[in-house]
Amino acid sequence: MSLTIATWNINSIRLRRPMVEDFLAEYKPDILCLQEIKCTDDQFPANEFAKVGYPHQAIHGQKAYHGVAIISRLPLRKISSKKCCGIDHARHVSARFEHNNKELSVHNFYIPAGGDTPDVETNEKFKHKLDFLEEMENWFSEPDFKSGQIITGDFNIAPHENDVWSHKQLLKVVSHTPIETQKLDQMLERGKWTDLVRKHIPHEEKLYSWWSYRAKDWDSSNKGRRLDHIWATGDVAQHSNASIIIRPARGWSEKPSDHVPVLVHFD
Repeated sequence: MSLTIATWNINSIRLRRPMVEDFLAEYKPDILCLQEIKCTDDQFPANEFAKVGYPHQAIHGQKAYHGVAIISRLPLRKISSKKCCGIDHARHVSARFEHNNKELSVHNFYIPAGGDTPDVETNEKFKHKLDFLEEMENWFSEPDFKSGQIITGDFNIAPHENDVWSHKQLLKVVSHTPIETQKLDQMLERGKWTDLVRKHIPHEEKLYSWWSYRAKDWDSSNKGRRLDHIWATGDVAQHSNASIIIRPARGWSEKPSDHVPVLVHFD
């Protein structure tokens, strides 16, 4: 039986719930990980998603900021969330599920954006981002992360040259600075993760999942970045057979999210 997992920074689930429902109806992922839901747990439209076939949910919300959620066709168990860097932000939720008689874990992250200045001395938000990445890497070195793991989310880092519209112009822009991209690559290599999107779409191809609201015409200017990712441990990654970024979603409504859905299919 096949499996499809998707991730999407929705930038307010209550504002964009109809877009999510349309996406679910058309693409039918088994599991969808959402970031920046920007609501408390009790404000999350749980009943509405249950009615369209996603009754199993793991929600870690926060009033007006951040917030992550997993909605699923498959039963979820062992739902948990991690407080990173000792800061009480809703930036992680995880759950376990069973597929083809194998138990897997899915983790949904919203890594801090990091502010505007890539300097840990003058920008506390950038320091928080780097500390968050270091804590993730250390956590992933634990035995539980050796197999059966999928991590998804808005990592707020476009790690490679063709993950941004201009490598040279963005080298000093937060999300593509060398210290960030090196930390993410180090995490990938140390944990022996597979970047499932780039497994199927070559690094030579320009690929984005985010386009700024500041652009008057995001489509024609096409100044995007690939900030949204799905990784897996090797035993899971070997079963992935396709990935897709739903670029048209950036224009699905007059007020879309600045991110679009990313999907990975498994055989």
